[in-house]
Amino acid sequence: MADRVSLLVDVQNIYYTTRHAYGCNFDYNAFWRQATAGREVVSAIAYAIDRGDEKQRQFQNILRAIGFEVKLKPFIQRADGSAKGDWDVGITIDALDCAAESEVLILASGDGDFDLLVERISSKFGIPVEVYGVPSLTAGSLKDAASRFVPIEGELLLDSPAQ
Repeated sequence: MADRVSLLVDVQNIYYTTRHAYGCNFDYNAFWRQATAGREVVSAIAYAIDRGDEKQRQFQNILRAIGFEVKLKPFIQRADGSAKGDWDVGITIDALDCAAESEVLILASGDGDFDLLVERISSKFGIPVEVYGVPSLTAGSLKDAASRFVPIEGELLLDSPAQ
């Protein structure tokens, strides 16, 4: 019987870390194939910021076609020029909900703020948490908290340079 798995992707974090480290984009199709091989998908959620442009809508439709539910938050430009667009609380709530019905939880993010979440899921639900992240840009505390750290490199990258 296949393990029941939930995938949660911090789209902004993955986009910027792969672009910064490699100058290219994350291959969501390759990620899906690798992360779900021999497993039953319970939930698959991609968390993104909505700027309302056409290229972004096309990307969101690609994610949906792969099998992800896409959750969007509006991009907020503050008066001081800074921007807000953070899914940490939403990802945390969904991760706790998904963990209750999964045998494996997969988090794609390098954000060290999630280390406590990963530790809590492992201890409270007794399930492994696999973290996918760019090795040089993933917090050490998150790598340490993960049951398994999977480096985003090689086949998980698209060859074309990031736009």
